[in-house]
Amino acid sequence: MSLIASILKVMAPPHPEARPFLLASGATTLVSRFLSRKISNRHLKTTAKLLGTTSALFFGFCLYFFRDPKRHTPARNDVAVAPADGRIVSIEKIAPPAELNMGTAPVWRIATFLSVLDVHVNRVPAAGTVTCIAYHPGQFLNASLDKASDLNERNAMSLRLPDGRMMAVVQIAGLIARRIVCSVSEGMQVEAGERFGLIRFGSRTDLYLPPGVEPLVSVGQTMIGGETVMARL
Repeated sequence: MSLIASILKVMAPPHPEARPFLLASGATTLVSRFLSRKISNRHLKTTAKLLGTTSALFFGFCLYFFRDPKRHTPARNDVAVAPADGRIVSIEKIAPPAELNMGTAPVWRIATFLSVLDVHVNRVPAAGTVTCIAYHPGQFLNASLDKASDLNERNAMSLRLPDGRMMAVVQIAGLIARRIVCSVSEGMQVEAGERFGLIRFGSRTDLYLPPGVEPLVSVGQTMIGGETVMARL
């Protein structure tokens, strides 16, 4: 990848969820800098400058955190792609979330941890129909911990594939994250790689594969949402 391509990837346009943060920090920066030039009191001038610098840094951080780069999803209907960027922290067989009513038989769950440096836009792992959306309030433990799947605030989505099999994706809030955004609703037809939500400031995304489907990834591997193939359906 060329240097220019790398820069463009990092500087991708922000997700719409960034707007309130960018507007607030941008306005604060402008007002603070204006006041720092007009105020004669040295203490107040220093305070205004510090506030302006802090808000400008936060503006830059939000541009980076909420970046929403284009992704190239494999042109295949027989694979499940990563629903999020990040690092795989666990792969184990476990029953799907009870709130999705997908039964109690264990299936493979692949947990991906997203640090504040990762792209936080979530993507649909495979084409299908959204059958259930279930929000569950909870704690804000470190999302890399295994117990975060059960104890943390989360939003679960079940997906019926064209052949009738079921798959699930769970957005889990983390230690810093305090808001989960899900932009799809029950009954919607979705495509692999399509954006379906976002989690603010550090989180985790769990993918529950259909029964009998084996993971093609391993713990510690880095995922690229909408592109990395996690399993063959």
